[in-house]
Amino acid sequence: MSYSTLYQLAKDEGFLHRVTACAATQGITQADRWAEDNRWSMAAQPGFEAQYDYAVNTSVPDPGKNVGVINDEQILSAVQAVLRGN
Repeated sequence: MSYSTLYQLAKDEGFLHRVTACAATQGITQADRWAEDNRWSMAAQPGFEAQYDYAVNTSVPDPGKNVGVINDEQILSAVQAVLRGN
């Protein structure tokens, strides 16, 4: 694991916007605030850092926005895990 890559992912606005949209679909009020408050837990989900790192190292444009890097189902599963406290 690279903490530098984890930091990049946690600060990636495209990723944060996708987390916000997912949180809203789960009925989370103030989804943007929830996403901001949980950006580190979301970025630290199993596999996310490695997938993001690969995308960055292979020059994938806008890796946080790219559904081929971390897909919507993975984000949904991660949001649900954070809500459960996992």
